[in-house]
Amino acid sequence: MNEYSIRLATWRDDGPALQAIRRAVFIVEQRVPENLEWDDVDESCVHALAHDARGAPIGCGRLLPDGHIGRMAVLAGWRGCGVGEALLMRLIAVARERGDARILLNAQVQAMPFYARHGFAPVGPPFDEAGIPHQAMGLVLRAAAGSTTKR
Repeated sequence: MNEYSIRLATWRDDGPALQAIRRAVFIVEQRVPENLEWDDVDESCVHALAHDARGAPIGCGRLLPDGHIGRMAVLAGWRGCGVGEALLMRLIAVARERGDARILLNAQVQAMPFYARHGFAPVGPPFDEAGIPHQAMGLVLRAAAGSTTKR
C-alpha cells in the first residue's frame, strides 16, 4: 500500500517542494509554458502538500484568498492512490473553517468527473487555458445570508 501524508504548507517555507511538483506535472508533463505557471499569488495562498512515507513531495494544491482552488498536481506515479482526493478534501476543509461560502476551480476537462464526485458542478462554458481545455466548476459550502431552504 502506498503511504502518504498531507499537511498545510506555505510558499515561504515549502516553495521549492511545491515548485518541483508543479514543474514536473505542468511544465514538463503537460507542457504549460513556464511563464504561465508562476504568478504572484502563491505567497498569499494556503497550500496543501503531500509527502510519501520517506518525506518526498508527491502532490500539491492551493487555496487562494478569494476561494479558488488551483494548481492541483500529483506526480504520475501517485495518481489513482487517493492523493488528489486527500489534497482536495484538505483545501475544502480550510475553506469551510475560514467561512468561505463557495469554492471555485478551473478543472481540466478530463478531471471534471473527479471534481463532480466531490460535489463540484460546472459554471459557464468550457474554455482554453494554456492550450488545455478547462471548465470552471463550483461548490457551495454554505447558503447565502438571507436565503431559505424549501422542503
